[in-house]
Amino acid sequence: MKQAINLIKNAQRGVVFTGAGVSVESGIPPFTGRGGLWNQYDPKFIEIDFFYSDPKRSWEEMKKIFFTCMNEAQPNKAHQVIAALEARGGFCGVITQNIDGLHQKAGSKNVQEFHGTIKQMHCINCGRVYLTKDVALDTLPPRCSCGGVLKPDFVFYGEGIPAAAYQASVEMASKADVMVVVGTAGQVMPACSLPLLAKQHRAKIIEVNTQPSAYTDGVSDLFFQQKATEFFAELEKNM
Repeated sequence: MKQAINLIKNAQRGVVFTGAGVSVESGIPPFTGRGGLWNQYDPKFIEIDFFYSDPKRSWEEMKKIFFTCMNEAQPNKAHQVIAALEARGGFCGVITQNIDGLHQKAGSKNVQEFHGTIKQMHCINCGRVYLTKDVALDTLPPRCSCGGVLKPDFVFYGEGIPAAAYQASVEMASKADVMVVVGTAGQVMPACSLPLLAKQHRAKIIEVNTQPSAYTDGVSDLFFQQKATEFFAELEKNM
């Protein structure tokens, strides 16, 4: 822990890279692993071709599985301390695979949402953008004033990564001197390549996961097998 604290304190271009594990303690289930959503549901409903062919069915599943729990979730200690690292300097921001917006809610300013966000949606007909909080989900699928169907702005299976988030994430990872990897198994491409990129550019990798991941052997310099909230609470005491 002393090594991790020293690395984090002395970082000049630190980056935090987060996955579903950082939000589990806010009540948001992970997609894979124990208690994962894809152990309970077929993810076909967020395949882009399925959405276009049957938006009503896709929206019914999304509302039930995503929107209620994510709208009610609040940032936990990990989100809060990650935001504090950016505020104090030395860390330039967060790259997240999560779509829940909890990093921003906790106060993080530079958040690259690699897989998009649930907080916004757009019309697949005219392109008009809506904030999710302003859209009623009483009738599904929700529609634009032009009559077009609204689609959440997170990445569906079969869609590409948003170009701006991808480019910014690659730049942050390649320039990082320290990367803290939190709550991700390192199995989803192309997101999982970012810690590898940071490592190739000589960043020190600090990993925090409840289980060993694809990074633990060979990529991570320090590995903490514990909950994200526990690690960041201990870090906060020593910063």
